[in-house]
Amino acid sequence: MVKKVIIATRESRLALWQAEHVKALLEARMGWQVELLGMTTMGDQIQDRSLSKVGGKGLFVKELEVAIEEGRADMAVHSLKDVPMDLPDGFALACVLERGDPHDAFVSNNFDSLAALPLGAVVGTSSLRRLVLLKAIRPDLLVKPLRGNLDTRLRKLDEGQYDAIVLAAAGLQRLGMQARIKSIFSSQDMLPAAGQGALGIEVAASRSDLIQDLATLADMPTWLAVTAERTVSRAMGGSCSMPLAAFTTGNAAEGLLLRAAWGDPASDQLASTPLKPMVYASDTASVSNFAQAEALGDKVASALRAGGAVWTNNAGLVQGQ
Repeated sequence: MVKKVIIATRESRLALWQAEHVKALLEARMGWQVELLGMTTMGDQIQDRSLSKVGGKGLFVKELEVAIEEGRADMAVHSLKDVPMDLPDGFALACVLERGDPHDAFVSNNFDSLAALPLGAVVGTSSLRRLVLLKAIRPDLLVKPLRGNLDTRLRKLDEGQYDAIVLAAAGLQRLGMQARIKSIFSSQDMLPAAGQGALGIEVAASRSDLIQDLATLADMPTWLAVTAERTVSRAMGGSCSMPLAAFTTGNAAEGLLLRAAWGDPASDQLASTPLKPMVYASDTASVSNFAQAEALGDKVASALRAGGAVWTNNAGLVQGQ
């Protein structure tokens, strides 16, 4: 019998692309019959406040998890940088697919690069990580919040609300919008977020059949790399209320270089003023399994704390703002 499965997905163009991508893989490699269940999440509905003030990245996945829990869907496809570091009880990350471009993109209608922006230019981003890294490069910039799906963010740029915006390069590339990218930031200037550019498939932890089948889609070099990155975030509190970057380069077997950067949680209050310096840490290790990837992540997180970074509890920060 042909296996029938349902993928729960957000209804933004990018989320639908991601779900369609997995649908095509399952149909081609597994011969499954796949349907999509489009949903609007709380994160999509709340557009007037930053995620750090309304509950974090989990707002983009909660409704999808409820659909899985209630049996209306079998799995959900996520951009890993939007997935909380610790999944709720009863859920599992079944696989991580091959990573796309992990870097950030500079998008502007009038300027070719960050360096070309005039003094005091307005730059939009929804990410505290990007905010502090942008201010480290150009302290004169006015960095303003930018919420909404990809099309909404580009529309706000086109309306003249911003001189430039910073987006994940992978999202633009997946939607065939490479022409909107004026330049790609190097990881030296804009260290990416943990898991950026990678897609993960979430299922109920009890679905051993799906976990076994989906493992065949996994790209292990990517999965090990993002495990190290996400471990840093978990060890630091896993909070989107804290500017935190973690990114690996190199070969897992020969040696992964994991670099991380931490910023002050109050940075969203300081977008128009100089910020406190970032704390940086890095380490290299041969990684051939998840335990070794997690050990590397924990080691780098310890180095961040030794340099002055502070563990952050997301719930506490949200309640205090």
